[in-house]
Amino acid sequence: QLQLVESGGGSVQAGGSLSLSCVGSSDTFRSYCIAWFHQPPGEERNEVAAITTSGGTTYYADSVKGRFTISRDNAKKAVYLQMNSLKPEDTGRYFCARDSYWMGGCRPFRPGSWGQGTQVTVSS
Repeated sequence: QLQLVESGGGSVQAGGSLSLSCVGSSDTFRSYCIAWFHQPPGEERNEVAAITTSGGTTYYADSVKGRFTISRDNAKKAVYLQMNSLKPEDTGRYFCARDSYWMGGCRPFRPGSWGQGTQVTVSS
């Protein structure tokens, strides 16, 4: 069973940057689309970015387009989320998840397993 571990969260002021990492526990990591989800306090979890197995195609929620960049390094079994120009509304817990479908194309993305999340706090 592929396990995912996120890191890189923290507290920053509005306009700042953070870089999140999601590392997989096995080589099967490279065979799954991976997505990042954002869960604001008291709200539902929503996808903000996704990346296909090769890294050749990426998807972004409108709220983060132009500010966040998702990338992956399959040799390191890692997916990254570079977050720039952070806003207070970006505050929340960020989770990475793998798609349910082996070699799936990210659309639709149906989470198969989750990491434990990492907290991001953006102050105004």
